[in-house]
Amino acid sequence: MLKKIFIAVTTLVVIAAIVGFILGPGYLEKGLNQVADHQPYDISEEARTLHSSLLVADLHSDTLLWNRDVLERGNRGHVDIPRLVEGGVAVQVFSTVTKAPKALNYEKNTADSDQITGAAILQRWPIRTWDSLYERAKYQALRLGRAARQSDGGLILLLNKPDLETVLQAHANGSDVVGGLLATEGSHALDGSLDNIQNLYSAGFRMMSLHHFFDNKLGGSLHGISKAGLTKFGRQAVQEMNRLEIIIDVAHSSEAVVDDVLALSSSPLVVSHTGVRGACDSPRNISDDHMQRIAARGGLIGIGYWESAVCDATPDGVAKSIAYAIDLVGEEHVALGSDYDGAITVFFDTSELAALTQSLLKQGFNARQIRAVMGGNEIRFFQQQLPK
Repeated sequence: MLKKIFIAVTTLVVIAAIVGFILGPGYLEKGLNQVADHQPYDISEEARTLHSSLLVADLHSDTLLWNRDVLERGNRGHVDIPRLVEGGVAVQVFSTVTKAPKALNYEKNTADSDQITGAAILQRWPIRTWDSLYERAKYQALRLGRAARQSDGGLILLLNKPDLETVLQAHANGSDVVGGLLATEGSHALDGSLDNIQNLYSAGFRMMSLHHFFDNKLGGSLHGISKAGLTKFGRQAVQEMNRLEIIIDVAHSSEAVVDDVLALSSSPLVVSHTGVRGACDSPRNISDDHMQRIAARGGLIGIGYWESAVCDATPDGVAKSIAYAIDLVGEEHVALGSDYDGAITVFFDTSELAALTQSLLKQGFNARQIRAVMGGNEIRFFQQQLPK
């Protein structure tokens, strides 16, 4: 009798585990990457015509974290290649999330916990990724590279200037091609080794952010405990990134780190996904002064689409933050930095980006300004900063 009970219980546990592995990843993402309910946006003919002529570019999405085929149009999340094409996106930065603390707040986090380990196991990532942040970044890079190879030219991995020119020429010829650029969401993905900067570069990474929600070996996070500047290791990492022409992203870095990187880096910086403090007084956003100093060095500010960054995440609200940023740093330094698929709720996914063009027109911006912010500035920046 006990043997039959044991077999029955074991069978139920196995079945539950199988069902969990099959249904769990989708359930997990549906709960985290949401699009708020809204009526279809009323897009004017002027906005539709203008948007159809744009080359849209976005500095940050976390799509590779989730167990979806980016080549297929999904029924969850915010980004995939079909929806990028529908939204007119020519260039998308794909960030690789490798660690996130359980608290995940903007005021103070330690590095003692991690939600990504459970997500990696649930989504059946290779065992090597379970205890290595570096391997998690590499695995996500491999997935994007595999998608590019299987896309029949619809997705091109951006490794250098000629790759970007290939994408731009394809659009000039009327082809819907997306250029994907790999970035790290925090340089804890180096696993404490400077050699891994070269290794990740060889794996396709051309942008690296220094921090995420917690302090790491490079220095303090905006949301960490110390609020400190760059460590010796952090300074060495910045110099190595400069040597390899890797774009440095200071989103999530402490203001002291931003100060240090501005003083040290030979290349301009990006804040890939953020709001602007003067438009939305949130602990997520660094000071307006820092934004101005980044722009003065030729940098780029990517405005996000979620409430904690812009306070009002509707298309009109995002457009207002963009307007403030333009007044603050100049129109040539403002870009899009959605944070799509980054465990946020948005009011438009990437297929609905014409709604943002509509809102920018309502703000009084002209076609030249909209063309710059919606993608022109980012594309120009990559033309200047990607390796030859």
